[in-house]
Amino acid sequence: MSEQFTDRLWKRVEPIWNSYLEHPFVKGLGEGLLEQEKFKHWLKQDYVYLVEYSRLMALGSAKSNDLKTMTTFANLLHGTLNMEMDLHRQYASKFGITAEELEKTDAASTTTAYTSYMLNVSQRGGVENVVASVLACAWSYNFIGKEIATWSGAKDHEFYGHWVEMYSSDEFTELAEDCKKLMNELAAGKPERELVELEEIVVKTSLLEYMFWDMAENLEEWPVKVEEAAR
Repeated sequence: MSEQFTDRLWKRVEPIWNSYLEHPFVKGLGEGLLEQEKFKHWLKQDYVYLVEYSRLMALGSAKSNDLKTMTTFANLLHGTLNMEMDLHRQYASKFGITAEELEKTDAASTTTAYTSYMLNVSQRGGVENVVASVLACAWSYNFIGKEIATWSGAKDHEFYGHWVEMYSSDEFTELAEDCKKLMNELAAGKPERELVELEEIVVKTSLLEYMFWDMAENLEEWPVKVEEAAR
């Protein structure tokens, strides 16, 4: 069987993604030792991220050249808006965070950089750029979820077990596999120059994923406090 484009991508991102498993936030999540304040910060920032991620799915559907690709993006959008964001709302209520509070969360500097990068490269290119932009998030979370699920007690933890269950689930695995399949279909027959550009998008978003874990671990917002404008 000939090598798929995602096989080529895996060779580039594997060392980056393995480093996620050593990150204190991810390790703390899997071992059940993560401070709740850090998880709450991740929860709120990831909610903001998912809103922008959903815009990307909608953009991918709009840029699609055929009904099949359009439907795939529509299904991914549905999964993100319902399955993932619903998990966040459920979790938020456990931690005393209201849905309104989630909606009012301001994006931290890393969240802003990450989502702005994805939207920028997706607007500039075709539908293949959109897939390359969203791929690392879905695929790497599934990678982390399945790895952590093998850790002792990870799926049974009172607060974090549901997180591990969701991202290692068959449903989320299917969502990640749909992204990979679409990436392979759209990369087929493209010249090397374009493949390199797509590869760099996946590598950069993988690095931004690491920065996102850092942001949650360090409770990062912005480096300088700015007074809120009167509303």
